[in-house]
Amino acid sequence: MSNFNFLKNEKQFEAFADVAMSAEKIISIDTEASVLNCRRAMEFAIKWMYSVDASLEMPYQDNLVSLMNSEDFREIVGLDIWRRLDLIRRIGNNAAHSAKKISYDQAELCIKNLYIFLDFVAYCYADSYIETEFDEKQLGTTEILKPDVTAQLELDLKKLIAENQSLKEELTSKREKQQETYNPKPLDLSEYKTRKIYIDTMLQDAGWQEGNTWLNEVELPGMPNKSEVGFADYVLYDDAHKPLAVIEAKRTCADVAKGRQQAKLYADIIERQYGRRPVVFLTNGFETRMIDNQYPERKVASIYSKRDLEKLFNLQATKSSLAFIEVKKNIAGRYYQEAAIRAVCESFDKKNRRKALLVMATGSGKTRTVIALTDVLLNAGWIKNVLFLADRNSLVTQAKRSFSNLLPDLSVTNLCEEKENYNAHCVFSTYQTMMNCIDSVQDDQGKLFTCGHFDLIICDEAHRSIYNKYKDIFDYFDAPLVGLTATPKEEIEKNTYEIFELENGVPTYGYELAQAVKDGYLVDYLSVETKLKFIEEGISYDDLTEEEKEEFENTFRDENGQVLERIESSALNTWIFNIDTIKQVLHILMTEGIRINYGERVGKTIIFAKNHDHAEKILEVFNKEYPHLPGFAKVIDNYMTYAQSAIDEFSEPNKLPQIAISVDMLDTGIDVPEVVNLVFFKKVMSRAKFWQMIGRGTRLCEGLIDGADKDKFYIFDFCGNFEFFRIHKGRAAANMLALQGAIFNLRFQMAYKLQDINYQTDYLSAYRKELVDNLVENVGNLNRENFAVRQHLKYVDQYSNSINYNALTYEDTLMVREELAPLILPEEDEISAVRFDALVYAIELAYLAGHKNNRARKDLLKRVNAVAGVANIPEIQAKTDLIKKITETDYVDNAGINDFEHIRTELRHLMKYIPKGTRVKYDTNFDDDILSIEWKESELENDELKNYKAKAEFYVRQHQDHLAIAKLKTNKPLTAFDVKNLESILWSEVGSRQDYEKEYGDKPLGEFVREIVGLDMNAAKEAFAEFLNEAKLDSRQIYFVNRIVEYIVHNGMMKDLSVLQESPFTDKGSVVELFDDLNVWMGIRKVIDQINANAVA
Repeated sequence: MSNFNFLKNEKQFEAFADVAMSAEKIISIDTEASVLNCRRAMEFAIKWMYSVDASLEMPYQDNLVSLMNSEDFREIVGLDIWRRLDLIRRIGNNAAHSAKKISYDQAELCIKNLYIFLDFVAYCYADSYIETEFDEKQLGTTEILKPDVTAQLELDLKKLIAENQSLKEELTSKREKQQETYNPKPLDLSEYKTRKIYIDTMLQDAGWQEGNTWLNEVELPGMPNKSEVGFADYVLYDDAHKPLAVIEAKRTCADVAKGRQQAKLYADIIERQYGRRPVVFLTNGFETRMIDNQYPERKVASIYSKRDLEKLFNLQATKSSLAFIEVKKNIAGRYYQEAAIRAVCESFDKKNRRKALLVMATGSGKTRTVIALTDVLLNAGWIKNVLFLADRNSLVTQAKRSFSNLLPDLSVTNLCEEKENYNAHCVFSTYQTMMNCIDSVQDDQGKLFTCGHFDLIICDEAHRSIYNKYKDIFDYFDAPLVGLTATPKEEIEKNTYEIFELENGVPTYGYELAQAVKDGYLVDYLSVETKLKFIEEGISYDDLTEEEKEEFENTFRDENGQVLERIESSALNTWIFNIDTIKQVLHILMTEGIRINYGERVGKTIIFAKNHDHAEKILEVFNKEYPHLPGFAKVIDNYMTYAQSAIDEFSEPNKLPQIAISVDMLDTGIDVPEVVNLVFFKKVMSRAKFWQMIGRGTRLCEGLIDGADKDKFYIFDFCGNFEFFRIHKGRAAANMLALQGAIFNLRFQMAYKLQDINYQTDYLSAYRKELVDNLVENVGNLNRENFAVRQHLKYVDQYSNSINYNALTYEDTLMVREELAPLILPEEDEISAVRFDALVYAIELAYLAGHKNNRARKDLLKRVNAVAGVANIPEIQAKTDLIKKITETDYVDNAGINDFEHIRTELRHLMKYIPKGTRVKYDTNFDDDILSIEWKESELENDELKNYKAKAEFYVRQHQDHLAIAKLKTNKPLTAFDVKNLESILWSEVGSRQDYEKEYGDKPLGEFVREIVGLDMNAAKEAFAEFLNEAKLDSRQIYFVNRIVEYIVHNGMMKDLSVLQESPFTDKGSVVELFDDLNVWMGIRKVIDQINANAVA
């Protein structure tokens, strides 16, 4: 007997009946073969369905994944059965393509799910269906002979379709009728099945081997229950069979927190038994949380692999305190770089945080800072593997080169260029490249880039790329994160501080342009703010000369032939290029710009143009106006091939071009110290981008100006950018979704709105069902094996079931926009039609919300009018009545949802016919006027650091010549008057006493200041002078004293003498070993105490 005997009654099921029965027969002797046969029987049955069911159209490939994931197939079998089939496929893949052992429980679950699927097939297609129940006793009870599992490995689908062509109509009709009465068996995810479907697969993906490195139901004596015995769901072991982790599993619908105390008790028992506390994972298959005995419980993407857990234990055992680090001066020798490193180390160690944000001015050496930080963390045993992420190949290449030069012993690789050295300890990559590598890169132990692989992630230009599309990378990798930026954002949907769990304006460490200029590490600027009439006001017909009016009349008329009154300024340099305006700009640059070679030529200059056409027009005018300077100016933008080589040429001090005309490409990421002129010939709406662009000119350059060092640069602003940012903070960048995600979000919001009692008509109810079906289909099409999708599986499963759309809430719309919409895949459809969908859906949603959305309606009319303009096309002629109704009546003004849907469905396929020709561009040469030119000093004092701590430290660094601060730096005792001065500054001018005490408690003011400014080296050596005399001390003792001097110079004080028990102080021996005469040591100790005392009045 067999559970699959019912298939033998139908000749048409022969193709898969025998294979299914074979899977059942051999489960006891070969679980892998059993699972392979389950997968094969499933595949044969699916192919058979395609051959007999007219509703199933062949996808572009006939492999199992494509056949299973077609919309039609998923709709026929339903979500419940599809999940079961997907489980069989995934376990079958593990059996076929890896060395992972398949357990009996997994094989049994596959057979049960196969039975449910084939029962559905029989119900829908059999000539006579007899309901049966699955009998576990039939498993492995017949013919205990290992069959030839290689027999009939493939089924020719095309041949099968040809053979069954005559059955299609009959069987499709039968299935459609039977399917209506099929009673699906719900997928009740008990704790056991949760484990089998989700958690076991998670473990297998991470490389764990059941029965070897992972055991189920491990008995643990000593639990506080009646039997005094507990059974841990999973325990994970190292090669010596010592527990690494315990996993507490809960049902998919349960809160993982329910298992927290239970898991703690298991961990207590394991720690007592083995002398090492295991890591705890709490999971319900969708959400996984980790307790690693160092940080507070946190959410992780997955369970760690064995090598990741072993690495974690090794690092925890060997790492040393970050309180007394030594920063390599040859890498990061500037005071603020070391201060930044110490701030991150304090945040990671003392504050036990896992995220740090460094806000450092462009050109201040952010990369050197993180290289030195990486070196410190490596030497302290905190990290082993590092990931450096940037959003451009050039930034990745530049960073890798710097790391290689400064840390030559560190193994590094650039994933954008190298495809072999994946195991390097420092990996450099763009975000997109890393997203592609996470699921694909493997080594001899399996998946390499598991969630615990990296111990530190460095995110360059953190203000740009940590939102939306790439945020999943940071959710996936469980590693401390260091962000680098010169321009953090504080917008509601793009808040850099919020991502790093910091208060607005309170980075882990901040070093802004104003301080860098004051310190002499960057150069200041002068702004030359010029107002040109056309750029300010546009071109007015009435203001032109008679000759110019004639040219204007011949060129600019509306569709009725009337002369335009004016051309708005926004059109300038977009489709109208006025030669004289460009001449004026170039003339001011060439006459007023900073010159080099004793005035022989203008120094390196970047002109920021509005678009490619604008850049080309500037170059054209330049070449005509300055024909004696061939090759002097060059356009560098994304339109050109080999753009990087053009950037390299511009970066060479003695090579042309001298002027780079750029569209976006040179706004950020280029390091050319010789740049002395920046020309803003376009408006910049983003404050962050504006300051990034200014950063192109701030770098030092020795001997540039006739042998003197570069001490300033000019910013020529022709578009009112400085004025704009004095008044506004800038425009918040939109938190944009990709087009398909935006459409998904609009449909979901409409499904939510259509629940309202006012919309319960037959048409709108049917429309809502159509929307929901489409949403379910979109979610169901997501690839659940993709790492980004796996981060959101809970929501993928929830919204791939139409039942969960029955009572949507406003909170659901917010969550779906955040969790699901960014994952939605683009459809294979004409892009113009999809854009039209988005437009009409936006109008429909506004209608449901009680708004008109006039702007979108105007856009709709504009597009339909454009279609009407090419009505000679037969497809457009067929829709003439509707097009005329829209364009010639008030139909759109009075339309409802059904009308807009009619417009969308009827006209979307016509959008592709709208002529794609670019707008006609015009060159004019009207005389432009300079309204004003103002030279202004920079405005750098208005720093963005908002919190008291940042302001106080900023003030102290800027005013080191203040009497009291200077005394502290030079080790002079403070008087009562000095203390009163400090109180006035720090408790009144910068903030209040309450502000100070909130940040620093009762720390004396002098101690606070000394820790910031350090101690002057000469003052420190003077204090220890008698102990630096070779006549009194030997070389080992002098080495020891010099280390104390260096420490106090950098830290200001030495309050914790326990630091003397660590390297470098102990490199030549301990205090006891170095000083036979303890009186000498006591003398050194007295100097240390006096230096400390001088900071406390």
